[in-house]
Amino acid sequence: MAFNFSNLLEDAWLSARALKDYGENLFNPTIRLGVTGLSRAGKTVFITALVHGLCRGGRFPIFESMSTGRIATARLAPQPDDAVPRFAYENFLATLIEQRQWPSSTVDISELRLVIDYQRKNGSEQTLTLDIVDYPGEWLLDLPLLTKTYERWAAESLALSRQDPRARVAREWHAHLATLDPKGRENEQETLKAARLFTAYLRACRDEQFAMSLLPPGRFLMPGNLAGSPALTFAPLDVPADGTAPDGSLWAMMRRRFEAYKDAVVRPFFRDHFARLDRQIVLADALSAFNAGPEALQDLEAALTGILECFRVGRSTLLSSVFRPRIDRILFAATKADHLHHSSHDRLEAILRKLVEQAMQRAEYAGAKVDVVAMAAVRATREAQVQRGRDRLPSIVGTPIAGEIAEGEVFDGETEVATFPGDLPTNLQGLFRGEDTFRGLAAGSHQEADFRFLRFRPPRLVSHDPEGPALPHIRLDRALQFLIGDRLQ
Repeated sequence: MAFNFSNLLEDAWLSARALKDYGENLFNPTIRLGVTGLSRAGKTVFITALVHGLCRGGRFPIFESMSTGRIATARLAPQPDDAVPRFAYENFLATLIEQRQWPSSTVDISELRLVIDYQRKNGSEQTLTLDIVDYPGEWLLDLPLLTKTYERWAAESLALSRQDPRARVAREWHAHLATLDPKGRENEQETLKAARLFTAYLRACRDEQFAMSLLPPGRFLMPGNLAGSPALTFAPLDVPADGTAPDGSLWAMMRRRFEAYKDAVVRPFFRDHFARLDRQIVLADALSAFNAGPEALQDLEAALTGILECFRVGRSTLLSSVFRPRIDRILFAATKADHLHHSSHDRLEAILRKLVEQAMQRAEYAGAKVDVVAMAAVRATREAQVQRGRDRLPSIVGTPIAGEIAEGEVFDGETEVATFPGDLPTNLQGLFRGEDTFRGLAAGSHQEADFRFLRFRPPRLVSHDPEGPALPHIRLDRALQFLIGDRLQ
C-alpha cells in the first residue's frame, strides 16, 4: 500500500512539474533533447559538434531549415537550471580544435541552452529554444531497478555473471561471494570488499576486449560525489529471488543499501531530468561490440532494448504535454562511421537497426517515431584510393593518436596513415552467431590486419578561428533533421 501511495505522490509531482514547464514554454517553444549513450560512444563530441555546426553555419545539406537559409542565427543562452552543471562547450571545443584531442567522457549530468532564430515556411519569424541534456547511458540502465527487489536484481546479476565471457572476469568476486553467509551478521568490511570486487568485475566487463554494455548499477562505474557512500556499497548475494532477509543480517544490510541507491540516485534522476525529456538520441559504439564478438553484440542488443523500454514514449498531444510529457522521437546512432569507408555506412546502420528492431516496433506502436543512423559527429578521417598491385582499394586516411600500434609500428600522433578497413558483413544473422568476420588489409602489406582499434586524432582544420569552418561530420545533418527539423517548419 505504501508503494502505491508513493507512486501516486510521484505521479502528482511529475504532473505538477509538467504543467509548470508547459506554461513556461507556451510563449517560448522549447525542446528538451536528451543525449545519452554507453561509455565511449561519443556523447560529448556529438553535443560539441552539433552546437558548433549550428552556431557557425556548418555544411548540413539534409538539415532543411539550415540548407535553405531559414535559420538566421543560433546562439548560446544562460544555463536554464541553476542546480545542474553547464555543459563545458567552450572547453570541449578547444580540446577538439586547438589540441586535436578527444574530450573526456561524460561522468555526470549537464545541460546547455541553444536559442535558434528562424523563419517559418509561411514567412513569419520565430524562436526555438533547444535545451540539451547530457547524461551517461549507464544511468538509464538503472531505471528498471525501480521496479525490482534486491533479491530479484541479485539473482539476475549473478546469472549474467556466470555466463561467458563475464564468468572469466568474475572469478575473484565469485570466490569471495562463496565465503559469505547471507544470513550471517551484517559486516561492514565484508560488504566493502564485496562491493569493491563487484565493481572491479563491472569495470573489467566494460573493457574493450569484452565490450559488455549491460552493467547496472551505473553509478558504480562513475560514482562522482557519491564515491564511498553506503548507497554505493553493496553487491549481489546468492539468495532466493523470493526470499526474506533475517533482521540484522548481511542480506538485510545489502537490501537496505540497494533501496537507498534507488532513493538517493535513481529516483531523483528520473523525476528531475529523465521524465521531462521531449526528444532523445542514444549513441552506441556498435563497432567496438562487433569487434569483441557475438556475445558483446548480444549484450549491446539487450542494453539498447532495456534503454528504449525505459522511455515513456508516444505521440505528443496537448493533454500529454500538460500532464504527462512523452518522448515522441528517438534516434539511435551508431557512432565512429568515419572508421569505415562510406560503402559500409549503410551496413553499419543495418547492424544497429537489427540490434533495436524489436524495441523499435513497440515504440512505434505507441505512436513514437524511431530511426537509426550511422554517423560521425566529428569526422577524423578522409577517404582515398590506395594502389595495391593492380587493384585500387577504397581506404581511409587519418592521423593515429600518439602511442597507437599497428603491425608493430608505434605512431607518433603527427604522421598520417592510409588503412583499408574492409567491408562490414551483409549476413546479419551470421554476424550475431559469430559466423561472419570483418577483416582488412594493412597498407603496404598483403597480410590480413584489423584496424578497428586504431584511434585517430580529430581533424586539422584550415582555420582555428572560432568564427571559421564548422567541424567535418558524417550524417550529423540527418540526425538534426530527424530530431528537431519538424519544429522548424
